[in-house]
Amino acid sequence: MTGEFSVAVHALVYLNHMQRPLTSDALAENVCTHPARIRKVMAKLKKAELVFTREGADGGYTFLGDPHKINLAQILTALETPVVELTWRSGNLDMECLVASGMANIMDHICEELDDTCKQKLAQISIADIDAQIFRPKSQNI
Repeated sequence: MTGEFSVAVHALVYLNHMQRPLTSDALAENVCTHPARIRKVMAKLKKAELVFTREGADGGYTFLGDPHKINLAQILTALETPVVELTWRSGNLDMECLVASGMANIMDHICEELDDTCKQKLAQISIADIDAQIFRPKSQNI
């Protein structure tokens, strides 16, 4: 999972909470990152129609949709990134050793299954769920 995912979820929860357009500077201050990083992530969310943008003095990013229906799997899809991904593969398909020649395919399959399982879990968590966790009384937090 990438930092982009965390930025996107944080920004959407904050936009939903504020219920008004926010600039990349305002989002960056709350997310604790650079406005350029916010703009990069928000461009992907805009393309997926999760946010609306407006230029001008009263412009900025606005959350679109029902926070009860927008889930974390949709955000991940908008970012076009897997949850679990191998960045390096061991072994070599051309080697005679079955371990060396078979390991990459086995690990790819394991990662695909893990990715699918994670996406199923993320589909069960909405923006409204996160908002509710943040703002529930402290006595209910574990």
